[in-house]
Amino acid sequence: MGQVTIYLDDETDKKMRQAVKKSGLSKSQWVARLIKTKTTTEWPDEIRELAGQWTEFPEQEEIRQTEVQDLPRETL
Repeated sequence: MGQVTIYLDDETDKKMRQAVKKSGLSKSQWVARLIKTKTTTEWPDEIRELAGQWTEFPEQEEIRQTEVQDLPRETL
């Protein structure tokens, strides 16, 4: 298990202590959870399960029915 020493200014330390107290975790657990959250490379299961849940969202075909001719672009 790795060990890290960090130096915080007074204001940041105060904010961290408040967040740690509110979370009910130790400082080490709180910092470890923050690092895991910020470095994750996969979507949480709760987010992936949301795919397809918006039934009122229009399909591509419906959106494309309202497309109009685009204006000509200016040349550079």
